[in-house]
Amino acid sequence: MQQPTFFLPHGGGPCFFMDDPRGTWTGMAAFLRALPAMLPERPKAVLVVSGHWETNGFAFTGNPAPPLLYDYYGFPDHTYALRYDAPGAPVLAKRAAALLTVAGISATIDPARGLDHGVFVPLKVALPDADLPVVEMSVDRTLDPALHLAAGEALSALRDEGVLILATGMSFHNMRGYGDPRFTAPSAAFDAWLTQAAARPGPIRARELAQWEGAPAARLSHPAAEHLLPLMVAAGASNGGGERIYSEKVMETMISGFRFN
Repeated sequence: MQQPTFFLPHGGGPCFFMDDPRGTWTGMAAFLRALPAMLPERPKAVLVVSGHWETNGFAFTGNPAPPLLYDYYGFPDHTYALRYDAPGAPVLAKRAAALLTVAGISATIDPARGLDHGVFVPLKVALPDADLPVVEMSVDRTLDPALHLAAGEALSALRDEGVLILATGMSFHNMRGYGDPRFTAPSAAFDAWLTQAAARPGPIRARELAQWEGAPAARLSHPAAEHLLPLMVAAGASNGGGERIYSEKVMETMISGFRFN
């Protein structure tokens, strides 16, 4: 049975595993925990696109036992002892790289790299048993939206092979804007555009997303695009409808998650 694809917010650093007296991350954590119930069946493996790994061309982790990369700074000591001992999937990494190569898209396999926090933090909430093989996919350093949409299209065959494609990032990612009420309205304007674009039929959606910089408050919402580009891969892997399945004001900014059928 074909798996849908998702764009999931991954929160801030190891936020879900820290004291949260104001409940900042409660709603987002509940959304992530609900992910298994949104799937048509248990996937065979998970391919996660993370904006925290930029490479020349695309890359995939080929490590059969990927370690964790604690690529966040200034957090409590216990957050650097978090574990997520999911197995890797070298065969899936080779299959994904081959699909991109056939499509004329540069792809390599990194046999040593581990999983960064854009992968293990949301997965530890959504799939806490860590019993599904996981491969991480990078974003291309050019941050070209059309290239990422094309990469998603090339990878779409994996959906029929039991692979769940997850893209993680943040629909708003401007570090200066978090906690600042002046960013609420601009983030909401971009979120409304993104929600409308995601719902378009596949080819129209691709054209609109490829021109995301022309959206309202686009560069205010994403001074750099690495946290948005994973969404392009998830959207590109689907010709079906897209929908916003999570939306919440977090730290004075609108944050959303999307599903593509």
